[in-house]
Amino acid sequence: MTTPVQGSGDDGGTRALAAPSAVMASGTIVSRVTGILRDVAMTAALGFYLVSDAYSLGNALPTVVYILVIGGALNAVFIPQLVRRMKEDSDGGKAYADRLLTFVGATLVAMSIIAVLAAPLIVDLYTPADYPQSDFDLAVAFARLCLPQILFYGVYTMLGQVLNARGHFGVPMFAPIANNIIAIATFLLFIAVAGTSAAADGALTTNQILILGIGTTLGVAVQALILVPVLMRSGYSYRPRFDFRNGGLGKAGGLAAWTIALVLINQAVYVVITRLATQANVDALAAGAVAAGLTTYQKAHLVFMLPHSVITVSVVTALLPALSRYAHDGNRKRVGADIGSTMRVVSTMVAPIASVLFVIGASVAVLLFGYGAATEEQASQMGQVVSVFMLGLLPFTLFYVLLRGFYALEDTRTPFFITVAFSAVLLVLVYPLFYFAAAGGVQIASIALAYSISYWVGLVIAWWILARRLGGLESRHTAWTLAKLMLVSIISIVFMVGTQLLLVTYVFEPGLSNKFEVLIRVIVISTVGFGVFFWFAWLFKVSEVSSIVRMVTKRLARKSTS
Repeated sequence: MTTPVQGSGDDGGTRALAAPSAVMASGTIVSRVTGILRDVAMTAALGFYLVSDAYSLGNALPTVVYILVIGGALNAVFIPQLVRRMKEDSDGGKAYADRLLTFVGATLVAMSIIAVLAAPLIVDLYTPADYPQSDFDLAVAFARLCLPQILFYGVYTMLGQVLNARGHFGVPMFAPIANNIIAIATFLLFIAVAGTSAAADGALTTNQILILGIGTTLGVAVQALILVPVLMRSGYSYRPRFDFRNGGLGKAGGLAAWTIALVLINQAVYVVITRLATQANVDALAAGAVAAGLTTYQKAHLVFMLPHSVITVSVVTALLPALSRYAHDGNRKRVGADIGSTMRVVSTMVAPIASVLFVIGASVAVLLFGYGAATEEQASQMGQVVSVFMLGLLPFTLFYVLLRGFYALEDTRTPFFITVAFSAVLLVLVYPLFYFAAAGGVQIASIALAYSISYWVGLVIAWWILARRLGGLESRHTAWTLAKLMLVSIISIVFMVGTQLLLVTYVFEPGLSNKFEVLIRVIVISTVGFGVFFWFAWLFKVSEVSSIVRMVTKRLARKSTS
């Protein structure tokens, strides 16, 4: 008889991830809920017009530049290297962490200054040739106010990674809540000052621009600085160190080189997507269609990312340090078993959400974003893009899990080539789909469709390569589970569409203008969707469903007796 690998069984893998994941999931849920409220406030203030696109672009550029320069390397390399140093170094990795924090901090300060000075060139890269000059100037103004966020995003990431490596997972997940609250207050202040018609009119005053730009950057700064006292209480006291030579950063730099190359590919694709999304709103204006552009794409992508962030990121963030230790010890079988178990668990939780949002995406968008400056038609179009994005949610979240397997092996080279492959698929698809689509919302939906298809390609490639590297990911079990989940998803979609037709035909009026009726439809359809999904998953003997139910039942029982 062989000894089972711990964590390879359904209950073992689920229990092993439950404790730290639950803490992070709770923080992530609150963070994401306040994040949704932030975006509700934003669309109420700015709608989905060209002015909103200018703000969305200016506020997105700090994240883009940060990830492009150093953020991707930090996320992929910092934790594995820090875990190794904490285990091997006599000082628990403190000197190494001090050097890395000093080096990255200095780099971020320099990059923030350079980016602010180069704001017009950066905005020009992300906008089409026929972008209106007034909106271009507005985007540059927002970019100059927001680009200092590069420094604060870096500080938040670095301090959060140090806390994670020291076993403190909760606070970094809760810190964005402060950012979201400040952002919500900023948009409410803008509405109080400018009203909800300023964006539709197409022009903002200097004071209105300053309110949005300064308020947004202040939120990111607070998100980062709130971690400083927490880190001090954890027992870590930062001391600047500039002795970089022979300080152990060379290996991290070598690993980061491939990660930076991967980020370059991702950002090249993002340039294409951003230019097409901003072009869609220009085309919509010219055609007299409903406004839909970069903001539409970003808000739809936000909803797309929500289940991934709450479920998959929480699980994998707790898993990655352990994977790094197993890989360092040469226990590749354990790494493969844990990744396979994680893929099955997150798929069981993500698949029903994707099915439900595929059907009710437009209704949910109207309930969340159809207020103030944002019209019902604009919100509904955004929701239709959400539905298209749901086709790619499962491969996207599983691809994320697989990439963390490569990073645990300290392999950043293979993910680069995999990213090149599925990015090529995206670029081959997105241009013909976009230019054959109708102006505005349909063009944005075509981008989401190309995005979804490309991640299916990336998933297949990454799975095949990592399974060969690790000697298996329990692939037969995992693939069979995914096949059953996809069949169950199709069945639940059929039931939900049927329910929706019955409600519209016999109970409610067609359309989405009555928000109370829309809310009732969302509640009824989602209840049917989740109920049918888990009932058929149980009938098809998807063992992870039973494991998750038992885990939740035990937690509720413990809370009731405590």
